[in-house]
Amino acid sequence: MSLRSEPTDGPSEEPAEERGAAARWAEDLAGWAIPEEILAQAPTSPWIHPVELFRADEGPAPDCPSHRRAAEALPDGGTVLDVGCGGGRAAFAVARSGMTVIGVDQQQSMLDAFARSAGERGLTHAEVLGSWLDVADRAPAGDVVVCHHVAYNVADLAGFALALNAHAVRRVVLELPQRHPLAGMAPLWQRFWDLRRPTGPTAEDVMAVLREAGLAPSLELWEDEPVWRPLARMPMADQVRFMRIRLCLPAERDPEVEQAMLEQGPIGPRRLATVWWDA
Repeated sequence: MSLRSEPTDGPSEEPAEERGAAARWAEDLAGWAIPEEILAQAPTSPWIHPVELFRADEGPAPDCPSHRRAAEALPDGGTVLDVGCGGGRAAFAVARSGMTVIGVDQQQSMLDAFARSAGERGLTHAEVLGSWLDVADRAPAGDVVVCHHVAYNVADLAGFALALNAHAVRRVVLELPQRHPLAGMAPLWQRFWDLRRPTGPTAEDVMAVLREAGLAPSLELWEDEPVWRPLARMPMADQVRFMRIRLCLPAERDPEVEQAMLEQGPIGPRRLATVWWDA
């Protein structure tokens, strides 16, 4: 799913406390749009999603709240619906022999990887191509619906979550960073473009939107380990290239980007949130 937030017509003149959680969420996300004058200079689109970063690893999945909350609600022979599935990391972490996995993604190459991995695991599988709110009406339901690292891409978070809820027989489980996933790049944007990045929204804002929509979510805060993340395991040159493209810079700036990344220090644990509710 794209990490781009579309620009709005400008900040609302209505006081923040009167706009409602969903409106504040959409406005905060819009603040992450990259200015057009920077995008115009980018030799490559910064909205890259290499499939290799989203493939499901072989072997046991890490033990974490997101996987535990999904697994405990799954019946034998159940179905997992993975929205924004990428290569299927969320679904395959909890799906067991005899289960069915359904992947929804707007990138065909992700669905191809999802299908291959499901076949290799001996799981019955189906794939749906498209953005969730565009294809929800033709997506099957699942005993458990999982949706990892997608929420910060969605302006209409209430509508998105209600559609997830409508497809869940037992439970919905979201995983997301406690802060916007690009927040860690703020010093680099300041350094290379003198661009200040927003501070919100946050996982607490997700909770406010869901409650406003009539849902009753629970929240668990935790940290992952860098070894769990494909980006942290990539060679430094590949990490630099990925970051340079995200920063809308040309290839000749790689040495500067690498120096800036080294000064920031190694990739550390991410502060994550598991948000879940029973359907």
